[in-house]
Order: sequence, then structure tokens, then C-alpha cells
Amino acid sequence: SLFISCKIAKQSAASSHATSFSVATTIFAPYDFTRQIIAGTDTQVTMLLPPGAEVHSWEPSAQDILTIQQSGLFIYAGGEGDAWADDLVSSLDKKVPSVRMTDCVKLFEEAHCDGKEPEEDDDGGDGAQEVEWDEHVWTSPKNAMLIVNRICDTLCALDKKNSAIYRKNADSYLGQLQKLDDAFSDVVKKAKRNTIIFADRFPARYFTEEFGLSYYAAFPGCSTNTEPSAATVAFIITKVKEEKIPAVFYIELSNQKMADTVCEATGCKKLLFNCCHNLSKSDFAAGKTYLSAMEDNVLTLTEALN
Repeated sequence: SLFISCKIAKQSAASSHATSFSVATTIFAPYDFTRQIIAGTDTQVTMLLPPGAEVHSWEPSAQDILTIQQSGLFIYAGGEGDAWADDLVSSLDKKVPSVRMTDCVKLFEEAHCDGKEPEEDDDGGDGAQEVEWDEHVWTSPKNAMLIVNRICDTLCALDKKNSAIYRKNADSYLGQLQKLDDAFSDVVKKAKRNTIIFADRFPARYFTEEFGLSYYAAFPGCSTNTEPSAATVAFIITKVKEEKIPAVFYIELSNQKMADTVCEATGCKKLLFNCCHNLSKSDFAAGKTYLSAMEDNVLTLTEALN
């Protein structure tokens, strides 16, 4: 009888999956925001980027495109890295409702980091450069709140039967995000210094803007470079020494080479600043969240600013 009941449960799970609302997201941050909002409903959420994969070298597969086509809502960052998603959304036969996170907030230009090498395509030769907006909007907790509200409003409009649960979950989650925001504000207010250094890519522009921090970094957030030039390395090392910076940051899933070089030359520490593009396979399996990753950042920021 156990076998029969299991079989029935499997069949009913399969049939409920077919009728339940589904959401597709590109990267970890919106996946986790959605996961918090839909808790306790039969709504499904899928993250297309595999845990442990580096987002800048990831390309969606045919299966990913199919998942987006079959979803009730598609959530992605927007910006240069997601040009394929804009094209897809506008070209699908069946219109899939979407949320672009870059549409939810005030945008900043991608930081042109001091000491960085120019990108291959930095200058098109005609002098007229297109503005490159920084798409890493979710790294600011205040922005995360705006994005969560937009996702919740969209879900409530598309899936009315679960709207009361979505709103209740979102309100509770917004309270947790506000506490996180307060914790960062407190760290910055009490800190000895105001400058952070990313010996890596720099996806934290919105974070530094929100909390009024100065920064130096090796590469912009979506840089295709991974090997720093001698000039970049020398620039960062000089800044660490001049300002007596106790720690430099590297980001999740980075090769950490640049941070190691700077630490060897200056004796400072290297610390992980998790920007929540993605998680390692083990962190994902262990149930790490945007909140828990950012709470870790509260501790590392405290160390780097004191």
C-alpha cells in the first residue's frame, strides 16, 4: 500500500506541477527573491544559471530557452550582459511576462575603474561612446527591496489565487531586508575609514552608492578581462599601502589571483564580498540565501573598514 500511495503522490505532484504557476530567473539574486515570495504555495521557480557557473561565460541552452517560453514569468537583470534576454522576450510567439531588474531602480553608469586596462571595445574609434549602465542593481539592499516589490506586484497580478500569500511573504521579507540595510548603515557610520578595494571585478557600484563608500577596483563589473596588467596591479598595491587598507575584496567564484598578488605585496588580508550573481554548488545545496550571503558581507565590511 505504501508503494501505491507513493505512486499516487508522484502522479498528483506531476499534475499539480503542470497547473502550478512557474517562474524562470537567470541568476541567483532574483531566484532567491522569488523563492522567498512564493514560499508555501505550489508555484515553481527555476534558476537557469547552474550553481557554481561563472555568469560572464554562461550562455543559455536550448533547454533554458524552452524553460523561459513555458514559464508564467521571466526575471532577468537587463543590461548589456542580458541583451539575449531582451531579444528573446521581444521575439517569442507567446508573450511571456517579464521583470527586468534594471527597470526597477535608478541606474548608474558602469564604473570606469582607476588603474584598469581599457576593454577591447572601450573605444569604437568614432569617439561617440554609448553609455554602459551597470546592471548589478541587486547589490544594494534598498534596490533589492524595490525589486522584491516589483516581483511581488507582478506575481499577484498574474496569479491571483496566491496573491495574499505572496504579499504576506514579501512584507515579511522586506522587513528582513530593512534590518540588513540598517546593519550595513551601522557598520559604515562607525567605521574608521570609508574606502574599499576590490582586487577583482567590481559589481558593487550600487552598494557603494547607497552607503556612500569610496572604492578602487581592478576591473568593471562585467569586464571580459581576468588577467590584470602590471599597471593595474601596481596601482592597487600603491593604494593599499598609501591608505593602510587592512583587507581587499574578491568576489564569489573568482580565481582570486589578483587578490593573492596584492596580499603578498602588502600583507593585507583577502575577504570574500558575495555579490549574489551565483553561489558555489555546496553553498547552493546548503540553502544559502541572498540574506545570509549579505549578512556575511556585513562582517567582512566591518573588517575591511576598521
